[in-house]
Amino acid sequence: MKDIFPIGSISALHKTFGLPKPSHPLISIVRKWPKSDFDFGKFRLTSDLYVVSLKENFEGVIQYGRSSYDFEDGTLVFMGPGQVASFENPVKDQSDAGWSMFFHPDLLRKSELARKIRQFAFFDYVANEALHVSDNEKAMLNDLVEKIDMELRQNIDTHSQELIIVNLESILKYCRRYYDRQFFTRSNLNKDFVARFEEYLEAYFTSDEQLTAGIPTISQCGDAMNMSGPYLSDLLRLETGKSAKEHIHDYVIDQAKNRLLGTNLTVGEVAYSLGFEYPQHFSKLFKVKTGVTPSDYRNR
Repeated sequence: MKDIFPIGSISALHKTFGLPKPSHPLISIVRKWPKSDFDFGKFRLTSDLYVVSLKENFEGVIQYGRSSYDFEDGTLVFMGPGQVASFENPVKDQSDAGWSMFFHPDLLRKSELARKIRQFAFFDYVANEALHVSDNEKAMLNDLVEKIDMELRQNIDTHSQELIIVNLESILKYCRRYYDRQFFTRSNLNKDFVARFEEYLEAYFTSDEQLTAGIPTISQCGDAMNMSGPYLSDLLRLETGKSAKEHIHDYVIDQAKNRLLGTNLTVGEVAYSLGFEYPQHFSKLFKVKTGVTPSDYRNR
């Protein structure tokens, strides 16, 4: 198994890959990677950094999450802190086209973006869920990256941090918008995923898997659909208006109603039969969803 090579800071990133000393300790934009003695084939990389990367002339395959992924023209890939990437083939990137932006969470600590960053779920997507952008979309992103790059090339002053973060947040917001566009344009395919997800829930509970594994998590559902949990949840939310968690809870409550009215099981037995470890958790969810307790529903 490949060793894991950690990169904890922007300065460590630059040192590892033979880049010039960074102009800012918490954010860096790399447009061209120099030749390096780093053996990509021997290591898996993990970092404490956020990564947004758009590369247009890039050779090599990256193993990221559960998928192998070849870069394509006009494709954006996102990674969050703590995620692991490895390289199956030698990586060649000697082009000035595209860019890779790295930033440390500390960059955001005193900003509103620090509280919003988890809203950008695409940092938890896997590589085969990358964002494909049009030429116009790419131009918009390139312009915002250039504004950040200009701030990094000049002397840092009291306005630098705010302007860098404003443009960074704009990049993330546009990427979220473009992902929504991508979901929308793939609507027919997405409907297939919705149907497959519903079939998965049906099969899961029909097989009584919940008796040993409990109620399926978003991550479990994503694995079953060959995608990340966050990507599945966003896809479902855009297509149906409900997240994966809401779909799971709705299915469970629907099954609970059938068992409360169609069997003589006690409320506790219904809870256990649906995968709840504690009946009170079932009762609480049932009341949140229906406005009444399981017992009141049965008696009514």
